[in-house]
Amino acid sequence: MKRRTFIASAAASAIIARRQVRAASKVFRIGWLTAQREASLTPFLTAFREGLAELGYRDGDNLKIEYRYGDDAPSRVGPLAAELTRLPVDLLVVQGAAVPIVFGLKLSTPSVYAFSGDPVVAGLADSLSHPRGSMTGLTFMAAELNSKRLEMLRDILPELKRVAIVANPEHPGSQIERAYSEESAKKLGLALEFYGTGTESQLAGALATMDKDPPQAISLFSDGFAIQYRQWIIDFGLERRAPLISGWQVFAKSGAICTYGPKLSESYRRLAYYVDRVLKGTPTTQLPIERPTKFETVVNVRSAKRLGLTVPDSMLASADELIE
Repeated sequence: MKRRTFIASAAASAIIARRQVRAASKVFRIGWLTAQREASLTPFLTAFREGLAELGYRDGDNLKIEYRYGDDAPSRVGPLAAELTRLPVDLLVVQGAAVPIVFGLKLSTPSVYAFSGDPVVAGLADSLSHPRGSMTGLTFMAAELNSKRLEMLRDILPELKRVAIVANPEHPGSQIERAYSEESAKKLGLALEFYGTGTESQLAGALATMDKDPPQAISLFSDGFAIQYRQWIIDFGLERRAPLISGWQVFAKSGAICTYGPKLSESYRRLAYYVDRVLKGTPTTQLPIERPTKFETVVNVRSAKRLGLTVPDSMLASADELIE
């Protein structure tokens, strides 16, 4: 009897072992989909792949990533999504402006995303705890940080009285960001001038209007449109001695005097967690949307010198990165 039990147990163990080997040898295929250009996302893709590696996924071994870029043409997202689902892929990883487009397609393929806007305002979720459809992921939106950015501008420029806000009004959550900015401006005694820029022509018009009476500083709300046209906006400010502040490191790298906001590389690394959970069978509806948890301050000392401004020692000491 004991021998039969041992044989049955050994057979069961062998079956389980074979199943584990098959599961371990499965090659997952995921699709990376964005409306942006490849070059603008290279550092974040590196962080994302590092996050996957930490969870045991090796690109070219047990994981195959299919990359699709819209090259700043949102109209390409739909066809690219259809192309990926026909391959097929086990999961879509969607980035930026492509997120609401893919959501509108109502695909059966599950998706996880990295989204700069507010998912609830965008209609992607009933709340952060209750994502809709077959999509969930991360948001970079931290609207309350706009208050701190105005305070930082004031610290750099003590005589500050007028600030221009440049923002894409179509970006989900921009009205919340504006509200925080207006509340902070009242406390600081600042006059805000809001310029809604969602197209190149609107941006050109806004800069032409500002040029007639340049502001003392510019607060640029972060989104894909701002990244696409960042150099134009930043150079405009530098040429008129108006320091610019924004939320993401890329703006400081391009000449903004300072950025304070989510550490995007950490957010993309965290995105790998969502990929892992969905590939292991967790429904997207059971994965709450996460807000940023790690933040960074980047100060461009070179831009400050060009503008003849002195960044407070306390800000320099607390910065995560100095660009000199």
